[in-house]
Amino acid sequence: MKKVFLFVLIAALMLPLFANGNGESAGSSEGFAPTKDITWYCTSKPGGGSDIYTRAISDAAVANGWLSKAPLINYKTDGAGEVGRNEVANTKQNADYTLLTFNSGDLMPMVANTPNRIKNFTPIAIMATDKQLLFINPEKAKYKTFADALAAAKAGTQVVIAGSKGDDLELYGMLIKELGLKENQIAYITNDSTADAITSGLGGHVDLVMSKPAAASEYVKAGMLVPVLALSDSRFAGDLASAPTLHEVDAQYNDVELPVWRGIVGPAAMSEEAAKFYSDLAKKVSESKEWIEGYLEKNSLKSSFMDYKEAKAYMEKYEADYLKKIGK
Repeated sequence: MKKVFLFVLIAALMLPLFANGNGESAGSSEGFAPTKDITWYCTSKPGGGSDIYTRAISDAAVANGWLSKAPLINYKTDGAGEVGRNEVANTKQNADYTLLTFNSGDLMPMVANTPNRIKNFTPIAIMATDKQLLFINPEKAKYKTFADALAAAKAGTQVVIAGSKGDDLELYGMLIKELGLKENQIAYITNDSTADAITSGLGGHVDLVMSKPAAASEYVKAGMLVPVLALSDSRFAGDLASAPTLHEVDAQYNDVELPVWRGIVGPAAMSEEAAKFYSDLAKKVSESKEWIEGYLEKNSLKSSFMDYKEAKAYMEKYEADYLKKIGK
């Protein structure tokens, strides 16, 4: 009898660690509720788009009482993020307490350069779709518009774009192909994060910076960056509305875009109960005011929520299509 009582007492003490304000466990899943710290890996540096996305989810979950304690964010950017992704893929001991921010820009270099595949992870959710723009530093840039930069490149002056890895690099390739230019005419410098690319633009070391709205918004508001090209089939809204699409710059070109889905995965060893718990939690976040107004609308993203089953099917198809595209 004493042993049974002790077990019940310990369980009762542990449940409130991740309980909401009504004393109910966070999320609606049966069979799992976290009772210790969650470690959330982010393979981009602080201040980049992935970091802002990760913290937006965490903050919304805590603000609404769905988690009483924010996950511990572990920034693992070594090897362009491959070290962090591989570490998560191989996590077994704390698999139910390990999350990874994962997007299409992470998947592309991962499957192209490493043996890791979606099967090495447990998809949890897809939360939003993002797009990019090109920006200039109005104080130090040689060119005031993208049309000016394009004219210079065609005239023989090398134009340099700074951006991040993965989807940014892929989009750069699409852009110069559409423009009919070569890499020595419009060059690209790959950075470990968008934050690093922005820093190089603010320092006047490059002509243009490729960034998604979230990472650039504070600099746009401060007048330190100006959007000059929307890499999208339509213009952005708000502070980014002045940037034309490529077709608007010159009607001979088609618009260029590479929508980036932003998701969450766990290790392959994560239990289905844990995956459902985090998926249910992500769904709540996706419907919250903090997420919709404070993240999606503020950063010009589109909501595209998929639960853990839908996300798995979508990521696997995306991976298969991309592997076919690159001939692997």
